[in-house]
Amino acid sequence: MDSKILRISLIAALAGFLFGFDTVVISGAEKKLQILWESSDAFHGTVVIGMALFGTVVGAILGGFPTNKIGRKNTLIWIGILYSVSAIGSAFANDPVTFGIFRFIGGLGVGASTVAAPAYISEIAPARHRGRLVGFYQFMLVFGILVAFLSNYLLSGMGENDWRWMVGVEAFPAIIYTLFVLTVPKSPRWLLTKSRREEAEKVLASVNPDLSIADLEADVNADKSAETQNETIFIKKYRFPLVLAFLISFFNQFSGINAFLYYAPRIFEAAGLGESTALLSSIGIGVTNLLFTLLGIFLIDRLGRRQLMYFGSVGYIVSLSLVSAAFIFGWEGMAVPLFLFLFIASHAIGQGAVIWVFISEVFPNHLRGSGQAFGSSVHWVLAWLIPSSVPVLFSWVGPGPVFGFFAFMMVLQLLFVRFMMPETKGISLEELSKKLSGNR
Repeated sequence: MDSKILRISLIAALAGFLFGFDTVVISGAEKKLQILWESSDAFHGTVVIGMALFGTVVGAILGGFPTNKIGRKNTLIWIGILYSVSAIGSAFANDPVTFGIFRFIGGLGVGASTVAAPAYISEIAPARHRGRLVGFYQFMLVFGILVAFLSNYLLSGMGENDWRWMVGVEAFPAIIYTLFVLTVPKSPRWLLTKSRREEAEKVLASVNPDLSIADLEADVNADKSAETQNETIFIKKYRFPLVLAFLISFFNQFSGINAFLYYAPRIFEAAGLGESTALLSSIGIGVTNLLFTLLGIFLIDRLGRRQLMYFGSVGYIVSLSLVSAAFIFGWEGMAVPLFLFLFIASHAIGQGAVIWVFISEVFPNHLRGSGQAFGSSVHWVLAWLIPSSVPVLFSWVGPGPVFGFFAFMMVLQLLFVRFMMPETKGISLEELSKKLSGNR
C-alpha cells in the first residue's frame, strides 16, 4: 500500500479517534456528575448524557451540507475545532445545562465526522484497499475508546473535580488533529464535481496514479448530469442503497453497543463488581475492542463485508443472550465481564469494521455526502434515544430484559445479512453505483 495514501487516511481517520474518545469519556464522569448536580435519572439521561447524543444527530443530519459544499477536507478542519471547543468548555462548566451545551458542540463534531471522514477516505482510496483504509476510521474510533477508558481510570481519584480532567483532556488530541488535517489534499472526486480539473488531476497523480483522470472525470460528469436533474437519495432509483444504509445503521444501534459503552462502569457495578474493578474492566473492554477491530480491518478486503457481518451477528446473539441470562439468574463475579468481552469482540469484527465502509460505498459520487449523512443520522438518532433511555429502563425492568431484547434484534440482523446485504469488496465506487442504483 502506498505510504502517502496510508498517511493521509490515518490523518483523516483521527476524526474517529476523537469520536471514540468523546463518546466514551463521559462514562467515567457521568455517575459523579449525577450525584454532584443531584439530577434525576430522566434529567441526567436527557441533558448530561443526551445532549451530546442530540448533537451527533444534528451533526449527522447537517453534515452532508458542508461535506458537499465546502469539501471533505474543510469539513474535517471544522470538526477538529468543534471538538476542541467542546472539551475546554465542558471542563470548565459549573452546571448541568452549560455542561450539556458544550457536550452538544462536541456531538456536532462526532456526527459530522461520521459523514465527512469515511466519504473522504473512500474517495482517495484505491478500490482494492478501500475497505482497509476506511476501516482505519473505525480503528481510530476504538483506539479513542480505549484511551478514554484508560484516561478515566488514571484520572479517577484525583479529587472532587477529577471529572473536569476526564472531559477536558480531549482538547490536546483535538488541537493536534486539527493541525494535522491542514496538511491533507482535497478529494479529487469532490474537486471534479466543482469543475476544478487541474487540482483534481494533481491530487490523483499523487495519491492514486493507477486511476486515470479521464476515466474518473467521465464517471463524475455522469453523476453531475444526474445532479442537474435535481436527484436526491430519496427517489425510487436509489431506494435500495437507501434501505441498505438505513438497516445497517438501525441494527448497529439495536445491538446495544452505544448503550453499553456509555454505561460500562455502571453495568459492571450492577453485576457485582466494585467501582475500581468496574473501571479496570472497562479498560479490558477497550483492549478487546481494539484487537478485534484490527482483525476486522485485516479481513475486510479479504473475506468481504458480508462474511464479517455473519461472524458478528452470531457472536452478538450468543453473547447478548448470556449477558441477559447472567442478570436474570444473578450470575455475579466475572461472568458478565467475560460475556461482554465476547459482545465487544463480535461488534468489533462485524458491525464495527463494516458500517462506515459500507455506507460510504453504496451511494454515487454526487449523493455520497447526502447518503452518508442519512445513514449517520439513523445511527445517531438511535444512539441518542437508546442510551438516553438506559438509566430509566435499568431501573424499571432491569438489565436482563434489556439485553435480551438486544439479542432478539441481532437475530433480525442475521436475516438482513443473509437475504439483503450485497458484497461490495474490490469493486470501484462507480461500478457499485451502477450495480445498486436503478433497475436491479
